[in-house]
Amino acid sequence: MTRYQTFTPRTEIVFGDGLLERLHAYRGQRVGIVTDEFMAKSGPLDRVMGYLDGCQVKVFAEAIPEPPLATVSAGARLFADFRPDVVLALGGGSPIDAAKAILAVVRGMDPAHPIRLVAIPTTSGTGSEVTAFAVISDPANNRKFPLISPDLIPDVAILDPEFVRTAPPKVTADTGMDVITHAIEAVVARGASNFTDAFAEKALELAFAALPKAFDKGNDIAARDAMHQASCLAGMAFTEAGLGINHGLAHAIGGQFHLVHGRINAILLPHVIAWNAGLLDHAPETRETAARYARIAQRVGLDVPGTRAGVVALIRAIEALNARFAIPASLRGLGLDIGAYRRAIPDLAAAAYADACTAGNPRRPGLAELSMLLDRAGG
Repeated sequence: MTRYQTFTPRTEIVFGDGLLERLHAYRGQRVGIVTDEFMAKSGPLDRVMGYLDGCQVKVFAEAIPEPPLATVSAGARLFADFRPDVVLALGGGSPIDAAKAILAVVRGMDPAHPIRLVAIPTTSGTGSEVTAFAVISDPANNRKFPLISPDLIPDVAILDPEFVRTAPPKVTADTGMDVITHAIEAVVARGASNFTDAFAEKALELAFAALPKAFDKGNDIAARDAMHQASCLAGMAFTEAGLGINHGLAHAIGGQFHLVHGRINAILLPHVIAWNAGLLDHAPETRETAARYARIAQRVGLDVPGTRAGVVALIRAIEALNARFAIPASLRGLGLDIGAYRRAIPDLAAAAYADACTAGNPRRPGLAELSMLLDRAGG
């Protein structure tokens, strides 16, 4: 059994000024673009195309939230014929995840033809521009499932805050709470290390300070830039450290009830922290995890002495952020049919237990513990 750990960042991250000039490196090449209809019609795609002079370009603008298998198949068919040298993913987490899955299929069909993946995120949330994860949905079976492979990691990520300046407050909040969830889960995950902690804790420091500013004033480009970088840092952390039951549960709930992923994470997070830290059952093996949560509290400016007090302060701070962003305290507050939800809890718990993210959790949950957390989050 391998006992050592590795940390291997693979993505060239481009930030600062004049970012899209990096695209001139692909002059004369065949470029496939994966995006969604909104990006294609509202200006961002045109802005990117302006830097692809001399390129042969094929656009697949059919990415949708929680990209289904049918979308992946359609994109793969298009690009298999086009044989791009570069695939450029433009959009939020869903177009980037779709591009990853499409590219995995196309590479498998023609392994001898190298294809680079360039990601330009237009939301500050998933960190998909640097991760080995892609979340795909199977609507026929009401499931979402994460693909995890180093081959999914983009070669280049271009972090241009201008692409998120006009994101509505609700989107800013939902994606921003996803950043915070990613980073918190990475700090306590089984694969965490000093290296991943450095990225995750910096992401939390940036996000706790910048997210309220970006929510209140979307044109605050410094806050937008900080959130864009926080999202990327959190992605680098969790792709190496892992995630946990917060995401395992969120994938199960989202696959069945089609709620917004970041909002589900935000509602689950206080309950998951409380259980992982032993606040709900006083489990002795949770002491190290509780200490990690308390360290997060200190890092984000919650100067509370003592481990338990630090964990409670962190939970209260997350609840305060949720309230500020009009994120309800329970899933019931999202308009969920609570009767149907409670009947689905056994299936949701089973799906969360099988989810790849759950393996990274610091505590090993059983179906009973996952069901309890689902019940608490339901409201």
